[in-house]
Amino acid sequence: MKKIILSAKGLCKSFAHNGGQNHILSHVDFDLYEGDFTVIMGASGSGKSTLLYALSGMDRATAGEVIYNGENLVTMSENKLAKLRHTDFGFIFQQMHLVSNLSLFENIAVPGYLNKNRSASEVKARTEELIKKMGISDVKTHLPSQVSGGEQQRCAIARAVINSPKLLFADEPTGALNRRNTTEVLNLLTDLNKDGQSILMVTHDLRAALRATRILYIEDGNIVGELTLPPYKAEDERSRETQVNAWLSSMEW
Repeated sequence: MKKIILSAKGLCKSFAHNGGQNHILSHVDFDLYEGDFTVIMGASGSGKSTLLYALSGMDRATAGEVIYNGENLVTMSENKLAKLRHTDFGFIFQQMHLVSNLSLFENIAVPGYLNKNRSASEVKARTEELIKKMGISDVKTHLPSQVSGGEQQRCAIARAVINSPKLLFADEPTGALNRRNTTEVLNLLTDLNKDGQSILMVTHDLRAALRATRILYIEDGNIVGELTLPPYKAEDERSRETQVNAWLSSMEW
């Protein structure tokens, strides 16, 4: 039986708008499981990214609970949330948010040094290991402005996993990439998942969704559908695409 890594219970998020309330999330309930590659899909404005930010503690829900390690992120202090996001959670975004005046090596290593759970030599070794894994050894001393978008995103992935997070959050990580770079990034995320990394990714891209072992469909701020898939294999992509397309059609995507 799979271990639950994070749970949403009655999760709501609303904003004041023109004297009323604009409800983005409406009583969301679901569990995330250790080792899964979970993808959230839905139409534009359905609440995908809002849900990811609420689950990760980057934004507070209006009501409900997000339970991680027996604690509720919704009521957790800002200091404790910041520490949790640094030690247990990793983040990848559509825009890479790399520090422009630091090399790729430095962008990856800095969160490791800040964590203080590893010595400087251990952080350096871990950084070199990830640089090799991400295929950016030749450009590790370059600034972000001196490399391609795909290389920047691979650097961002390495930075996100430098502290070996329990859960990796990804918000449209291939949204700004061309087809070749998208494939490279998805291959890296798939390999990380095969090595045991739990991933929660928001995407509107079918190619990205095919890498999931579980797809959740959100509509009007709530989960209305779920599809479970076996681990991704490149040779099965065509049949997998047919299956996912049929399911998404049933969701009126």
